[in-house]
Amino acid sequence: MSARDTILQRLRNRSGDTLPTAERDFSAMERPDWGTDEKLTRFRQAMEPVHGEIHDCRKGNWVATLSTLLAERRVSLMLVGNGAEPLATLKASRQDLPELLIYDEPVGSWQEHLFNQVGAGLTTTRGGIAETGSLILWPSAEEPRLTSLVPPIHVALLRASGLYGTLRDAMAAQDWSGGMPTNALLVSGPSKTADIEQTLAYGVHGPRELIVLVVE
Repeated sequence: MSARDTILQRLRNRSGDTLPTAERDFSAMERPDWGTDEKLTRFRQAMEPVHGEIHDCRKGNWVATLSTLLAERRVSLMLVGNGAEPLATLKASRQDLPELLIYDEPVGSWQEHLFNQVGAGLTTTRGGIAETGSLILWPSAEEPRLTSLVPPIHVALLRASGLYGTLRDAMAAQDWSGGMPTNALLVSGPSKTADIEQTLAYGVHGPRELIVLVVE
């Protein structure tokens, strides 16, 4: 019998008894039950200092706000996923929007457009975390991870009702233990690094701008 077989046989022969798990105390992670406006205020206070740009569109047309912001930045091509929303809303809008590049085929066939021509990527979010000013992104086949990581501008749609006080609150409310994607992303601002001579630079490893449109 080889050493590998010996180890595996020992594992099979184990009784299966395990030590009792110590009781967990999460009280230190609990926060007050903030209302939506308080969560948004805290979310803004945490994200804006790290160059996240937040626009409250709850009382207006978020597509109009998007149109204005992208026109100011001279974006001519925007990447969107192929899910039902927000694609349907964008197509139905009469706002002056950039040309839409829809992620509906293997990236190899339009890689040149993605890396050299796309000016912005629009994604939905699974929610936000008020305490840390973070977005929760849940990549899927309809909206892959590169939609938020490759374009120089990342525009994220955040539902105000999807704001949670803490990461623990979000994980419990959304039952993360019941199943997660290969990559769950927490985004707290644009890409930044200070690796080179300790000088802070944006957009080195991903988007140089993060724009959050709060909708409902």
